[in-house]
Amino acid sequence: MIYSDYHEGTSKEWLITNGLGGYASSTVIGTNTRKYHGLLVASMNPPVERMVLLSSLDEELYTEDGVHKLAVHKYPGAVYPNGNEYLKSFSAEPLPKFLYNSGGLIIKKHILMVNGENTTIIKYDIENPGKKKAFLKILPLVNSRSIHHLTKASDITFSQEIAENSILIKAAYQQFSLISDMLYQTDEHWYYDFEYEMELSRGYPYHEDNFNPGFFELEINNEHCSCFVIASAESNENWKNADLHAIDELILREEKRIRDIETSNDKDDVFLQKLLIAGDSFIVNRKSTGARSIIAGYHWFGDWGRDTMISLPGLTLVTGRFDDARSILSTFASSCKNGLIPNLFPENPADSPVYNTVDASLWFVHAAGKYLDYTDDLTFIEKLWPTIMDIVNNYRNGTDYGIRMDDDGLIEHAGQLTWMDAKIGNWEVTPRRGKACEINALWYNALVYAADMGEKLGKDVAGLRKTAEITAESFMEKFHNNERNCLYDCISGYGEDWKDASIRPNQVFAVSLTHTMLPHEIEKGIVDIINEELLTPYGLRTLSPADSRYIGYYKGNTEERDAAYHTGTVWPWLLGPYITAYARVYKDKAETKDKLRDLLKGIKRHLDTVCIGSISEIFDGDNPHEPGGCISQAWSVAEIMRCYVENIKK
Repeated sequence: MIYSDYHEGTSKEWLITNGLGGYASSTVIGTNTRKYHGLLVASMNPPVERMVLLSSLDEELYTEDGVHKLAVHKYPGAVYPNGNEYLKSFSAEPLPKFLYNSGGLIIKKHILMVNGENTTIIKYDIENPGKKKAFLKILPLVNSRSIHHLTKASDITFSQEIAENSILIKAAYQQFSLISDMLYQTDEHWYYDFEYEMELSRGYPYHEDNFNPGFFELEINNEHCSCFVIASAESNENWKNADLHAIDELILREEKRIRDIETSNDKDDVFLQKLLIAGDSFIVNRKSTGARSIIAGYHWFGDWGRDTMISLPGLTLVTGRFDDARSILSTFASSCKNGLIPNLFPENPADSPVYNTVDASLWFVHAAGKYLDYTDDLTFIEKLWPTIMDIVNNYRNGTDYGIRMDDDGLIEHAGQLTWMDAKIGNWEVTPRRGKACEINALWYNALVYAADMGEKLGKDVAGLRKTAEITAESFMEKFHNNERNCLYDCISGYGEDWKDASIRPNQVFAVSLTHTMLPHEIEKGIVDIINEELLTPYGLRTLSPADSRYIGYYKGNTEERDAAYHTGTVWPWLLGPYITAYARVYKDKAETKDKLRDLLKGIKRHLDTVCIGSISEIFDGDNPHEPGGCISQAWSVAEIMRCYVENIKK
């Protein structure tokens, strides 16, 4: 990689997390191109209420040759300074490492977050082979804002309290500490008009000011020396005795934690190792429940019910993290209301969970069934049984948002409740009010899973099996598109009469779920039409390019992007169910495994671009399929990992 090229240097990003929803992230040359970038983005109410506290550190090396500024910032019409010219290498694995060569000195910078804490550590190892007299000056640029907002100097006032080896930075509602083994000098300044190019491209405000409270300074005389800066929203007591030995131990401990994740499965499978590390970043602690949850994506998503349940098998079951699976299922089961698990938990802990989804609860039953398939743990399933039956009974009898089983055994629901829920004002971009194909595939799957689980628990499940039979018969009769030998995407409910023949990927779940109801020739028709019209190297399009409504590029302002979100945009997570469906339909063909491996070549390449080591949320529908949305998405990683383990490695 050519680090002297600014545009190439800002095209790749790195991300590390702390298991609480907090993170540190930037580009590989250290330029913050998003309002979401920062070295300490702390989760004040895990895993949400994320605050940018330490935006960046400006490093300046003073030698007899002059001043060498290692930072890189974008301002209106200018990039200054150009520290990327000194950057010789960058590595994201197992932790971010930067190697600079300037003024005859070599500076190695290591960054880690302490797992389970809102704490970031930056360590510098300096080699001075000529024993030149030099000084390293480090200027922290701080803030105190939500990740979703931006700050101007007039918006906020900072104060600082200086102790022996720490500085307490205070703003109106938050405070955090900077701890170092270097000398500190107060010298307050504002840095104005940072320009965040990714926010500009997304149609959001993109200028910000950051506060510099002072600087740390290290005199360099020896051939080797080291120093550190800690940014922490935790108690000062945790770090008052910090020294280089303790920092090195923390780095080694975190590297070992990552290596243990890598080697928990096939240690020789590099692709799987990358997926395992990426997957670990999404599993977080939720303070309000005292249990585990799954962040939907970085940098801006919280823990959403639908995303969590879809991601759970890939992130916890195929990886053997069964304790986490139980904790996550318990988190959402405890908040089930009228047969609905939360679609999302709010940022404000005083607010109630939001339940506006028809599929999250059905995915919950699927995840519980998959858990039992992997573990045979009936004791835990018995604890979940009341929630499972609460879901089934409420769907049968009717619950919130117009969710109810019709006389034909199919589930009907109001609009904007499926995963295709983009809405601009009053315009439902993908109106799917009625009976959606994947919802009813999930309903049948949930009924059979519930019957199987109940039978093992000694329950009377005759009613569940009878309902499943009625559902299967109606599904085949009403959803089969004879003309295309695939499925209608959505059909009418509530006494209306229409059928939507849009070619969308939702029909893939009628083939990929554990329990399905279609004959082989229709399953094959579904897989074949998806292959012809929706499949790309990075996932499935959300609408066929042959459709007049198709939008091939996800770009522009919020309205333009929302309009494209489910009308052509490619979603990598859908490659998981497609691979499972393909493996099922073509299981007797000798070349199937090779075909499936080929389908993942694009994703393997993508792991080394954008967010190094992870998978983006979406891609453009048209070539060259540029990535967009979140740089690291839970169900993208989870579904690729699940299908890889279940359908390719086995």
